[in-house]
Order: sequence, then structure tokens, then C-alpha cells
Amino acid sequence: MVIDRKAFFDHVRGPLYGGRLGHGQVAGLTALLDRFEQGGETRDRRFLAYMLATAHHETGGRLQPVRETFAATDAAAIGVLDRAYADGRLPQVSALYWRRDADGKSWLGRGLVQITHRRNYERLAELTGIDLVARPERAMEMATSVEILFVGMLRGAFTGRRLADHFAAGRADWVGARRIINGLDRAERVAGYGQAFFVALAG
Repeated sequence: MVIDRKAFFDHVRGPLYGGRLGHGQVAGLTALLDRFEQGGETRDRRFLAYMLATAHHETGGRLQPVRETFAATDAAAIGVLDRAYADGRLPQVSALYWRRDADGKSWLGRGLVQITHRRNYERLAELTGIDLVARPERAMEMATSVEILFVGMLRGAFTGRRLADHFAAGRADWVGARRIINGLDRAERVAGYGQAFFVALAG
């Protein structure tokens, strides 16, 4: 399935990016469009629209792989998370997954959709065939991060929910699809992004 790139970028630029797209944003969007066209798992553009919306939201509109807290380095991200935990701002956290293990590896969030904890790196490594356990920093590579997002959302690797659970014949659950990633956190907002991307994909 070939997407009309000119129509897509013309339509999406205004509603989501204030009329202007930076080089990094164009590169990120292009990588996701390429993966959809080449992957062949689905022809449902609602799937792609919601994946684009998720990447847009999780990266703060950057459309480039990011670290948790948007820090420039692992060390900086670890410091931010340590301070937040010490200040009681991470009450939901029971295991300090971001702290370096005995091998010096940190399992903090990385990517277009951030995976955290060693067990999730292990699961995505198995599903993608990319050795994220030996080198968790590979989640910051664009091609790897795109694969993680696609495989995770298509196969339910993040929360057990899949895109097919929310988008099917006669069903388009734009709000509930947030459960694929993170419960209903910011679900209405991400739904709005998804619908805007879907309009752009329709040309």
C-alpha cells in the first residue's frame, strides 16, 4: 500500500505542527510511513494513524527516539529519575529500574514508545530479533525504535492489548486504544492526534 506523501505532509503540517515540520519530524514520520508500506502486516490506515499518534505523544512531538524524562544522556535521565523518586514524585514505582545493574546497564525508558524494565527489553528483543538485552541503548536507534513500536502495538507486547482489539470492521475505538500503551492516560488527547493523522493519511 502506497501512501501519498505530499498529501500526507500537506495535511498533517497544520493541525499538529503549527504549520511547520522540522527535519527530525519529517525523518521520523517518513520512517513510520515506510515501515507501514513495507511491513505488510495490515492495510488498515487507522492502525498507522494511531501508531503515528502514539509516537507523536510519547516523544513530545519530536518524532525521534527519546529517553525517559527527555534527557540527553542515560546518566542525566538516571539523575532526574533518582531525584523524582527521592522527592516522592514516583509513588507508582516499586523497582528502581533505571539504576544501573551489575553489568552497568540501565533499563530506563527509550524509544518512540518507551520500554522500561529488563523483562520488557527481553520480550521485545525476542519479538523483534534485535538484541536489546546486550545493548539496550539500541532502542534509541530509529530503525530499532520503529520496529519496537510496530511489533509492540500490533502484537500486544506492551500491555496485552493490540491495535486489532480497537480497530476492526465497524469499530474504531480511538480513546480506548490508549490501553495498548498506558491505560487511559491522556487518552482523549492521543485520540485527537490519531484522528488528525487518519485524515492526513486519507489525503
